Formats: sequence, C-alpha cells, structure tokens
Amino acid sequence: MASCALGPLQGCCLLLIFTWATVLGRVSHGQQRSQEHEVTPGYAKVKGTKETLPPQDHNERTDETPEKHSPHQAEEPVASRCFRCCDPVTPMYQPIPVPQVNITILKGEKGDRGDRGLQGKFGKTGSVGARGHVGPKGQKGSVGAPGDRCKTHYAAFSVGRRKPLHSNDYYQTVVFDTEFVNLYGHFNMFTGKFYCYVPGIYFFSLNVHTWNQKETYLHIMRNEEEMVILYAQVSDRSIMQSQSLMLELREQDEVWVRLFKGERENAIFSDEFDTYVTFSGYLVKHTSDP
Repeated sequence: MASCALGPLQGCCLLLIFTWATVLGRVSHGQQRSQEHEVTPGYAKVKGTKETLPPQDHNERTDETPEKHSPHQAEEPVASRCFRCCDPVTPMYQPIPVPQVNITILKGEKGDRGDRGLQGKFGKTGSVGARGHVGPKGQKGSVGAPGDRCKTHYAAFSVGRRKPLHSNDYYQTVVFDTEFVNLYGHFNMFTGKFYCYVPGIYFFSLNVHTWNQKETYLHIMRNEEEMVILYAQVSDRSIMQSQSLMLELREQDEVWVRLFKGERENAIFSDEFDTYVTFSGYLVKHTSDP
C-alpha cells in the first residue's frame, strides 16, 4: 500500500518541478529580450562603456526546450522571438534571393527570312510637293552609233518635147524627145512611159502649150486607166496649161501621157527652138519606209 501511495506523490512532485522550471524559463527569457533592446547583441552597457556579456548558461537553453512541449502552449499565444547573430537557431523569415537572368543566354541566333506578306491597301494620295532644286549638269555622253540614212531609195525623171502634135482617128501616146533627168533609166524615151521599179508614192507634173483656134485634150494615165485630164477650150490665143498629181505605184506600174483621138481638132504646140511640153515625176516615199 505504501508503494502505491508513493507513485501519485512522486508524479505530483515532478509536475510541480516541471511547472516551476517553465515559469522561470519565461521570466529569464523576458529579461533577456528587454536587455537586447537596450544593448547591442553580445555587449552590455555599463556607465558609458561596453562590456562583453557572459554567454548564456546551458541550463537556460535547456529550459527553453520544454517550453515547446508544454501542455499550456495551446492556451497562450506564442510571442514573436528575436534572435541574436550568435544564436544557432535559424531565423523564422529568410530573405528571398532575386533571380538573376543572363540576357546573352536568352538571345538566340538570327532566324531565316519569312515569306512576304500580302500587299496592304493603298493609302490616300498625298499632295504634290514643292519642286526640288536643279541638280548639277551631267557629264557629256559618248558618241552614238551612226544611224541609217534617211532615204535609201530614189527614182526621178524629167523629159520634154520640141515637136507639135495633132490628133487623128485613134489615141496617141505622147513621146518625148528631150531628156533632162532620167535617174537609172526608169523612163523609156522610145515608148514615152515611166516604168516603176521602186514602189511607193510619186509626184507627177505635166505642162503643155495650147494651139490657138484648136482644142487641147490630154490624160495622165496609170497603166490603162485615165487618172487626170488636162483640157483647154478653143481660143484665139495660145496659153500654157499644167496638171499635177500624186500616185501610189506598185512595181511594174506604167505612167504615161495620152492625146485624145480626133473627134474634133485637138493639138499641142511646140517648136525646135524652145521646149513647150514637159513631163516630170519623182519618188516621194518608199513603201518600206516608216
């Protein structure tokens, strides 16, 4: 029975000792915090001088340990603690390091050129700007290649007649006996006709002297077609009469002068001393020329 009574008594003694140890630990810890507010950690201020504090007793450290496991911990809120630099306990809040980024590592290599995008809408037309300054005079250019000749084809003739001619019962070709110009011989003096060897546009002119009291009636012919007429009525006076035209000729075309047949008296005047009748023509433009 005695042993059974000693068990509860010993438990009460131990509980009383543990409670007093906890209270003493709180009091010593509160005094230590008040000193830390007045004195720099690790030093004590005595009459204007600094004196090194004695290190904390090992028993005080052990007394703080049961406080963590005290059954009254849930009843009282735990106050925030201050730690000295020499205290081995890790602070509650630690500074978060700022991440450092190396920009040279993030920069990649230059990529390939992308595809060309669609053309955007045209903007509004702006106003005309002011005229700029006159630029400097350029250098003299080099001599160009020689150009083509302006005209590479030629044809011309001019003939006359010194004998008079009277009409008869049929048409007569006026034959000329005087040659002024006959380039390349394109006008045949025996037939009285101009033969086209260079196709193109030609100008022709006919001049005659009429006979007084007689009619003058001639045609300028292209092949067998009557193109223009030279006509003068009967008059007491003889006069100079002329006719001219332009014709487009093809190769081998013929141009000549024809005297109308003798339904009525028809004649042209001339003599051996002067030339009263002339017929001329020349090429104006070749067919292949621009």
